[in-house]
Amino acid sequence: MPSLKFNNVYINDFYSVAGPLEKVGQIRKFDKTLDDYYFGEKTFELAEIKMQKTVIENLLYKNKCTTMEIDCLIGGDLTNQIAASSYTARKFKIPNLGIYSACASFVEALIISANFIDSKKMKKIIALTSSHNLVAEKQFRFPVEYGAPKKKTSTFTATGSVGALVTGVANNIKIESATIGITVDLDCKDANHLGAAMAPAAADTIKRHLADLKRDVNYYDLILTGDLGTVGSKILLEYLEVNYNIKLKKHVDAGEQIFAKSQDVNAGASGPVSLPLVLFNKVLKNTKFKKILIVGTGALHSPNLLNQKDTIPAIAHAVSLEVL
Repeated sequence: MPSLKFNNVYINDFYSVAGPLEKVGQIRKFDKTLDDYYFGEKTFELAEIKMQKTVIENLLYKNKCTTMEIDCLIGGDLTNQIAASSYTARKFKIPNLGIYSACASFVEALIISANFIDSKKMKKIIALTSSHNLVAEKQFRFPVEYGAPKKKTSTFTATGSVGALVTGVANNIKIESATIGITVDLDCKDANHLGAAMAPAAADTIKRHLADLKRDVNYYDLILTGDLGTVGSKILLEYLEVNYNIKLKKHVDAGEQIFAKSQDVNAGASGPVSLPLVLFNKVLKNTKFKKILIVGTGALHSPNLLNQKDTIPAIAHAVSLEVL
């Protein structure tokens, strides 16, 4: 089944690290923030690894856990071969599943974690993700140092790392159900317009989630998408209404929530860390949201294939949260 329901699966805790621009954006309250992109390291890649290490160490410390008590570390990032997550994992000696759904990776990690906890095969899992602006930009577009001009439709990769402790111990954040995404490709070829590539995938997942679980769109107090940005969000709303007759009114996109308009980041934030940064540091702190559908959105393109004139496939995974 593409949609799954879970029993007794909870997010017990989280920890977030945010970058230098994020900390002066719209949210401003994170567990830890960076003063610069190096985070005391020699390279940006090492800085991203250090962010992930910081998240894991603090989750363990806050919850008085040893690495031996964590059954699995599930995570992914945007670096080639998910290097940041893999290099982080080598320090902790925790069984590790590296995953990749681009900017939908954190929601994918939650889905996998929930299945393991629900089956009672595991008791404690850390779901982890990160992104770093200067690492991702040079990999998927151009190194920032080149000074290449950006289109207004382009997004700005967020810098940060977030981890969540998922267990079967009752808490106020319950993972209630999930929908696994279908890869969608509508022939978008513009790496500076990823919102357009991802919006149809988000629409498909939202439509299937509601149909599978026989829910009206108003069942949710909020539908939080990952990183469509200002342009992609408009496409999503129009696409849902025109193609599926779904009028989405209770919607927020994480990509629109991180940076202030004065920060000149074009269409907003992107990156797998965008959704969890907004979810844990803003959305869940608003007590009016009791039923939340988070929809991670990911552009699954390869720069090599894109340079060969191929298109940009996209995917979206959804997780239904209940705040008790």
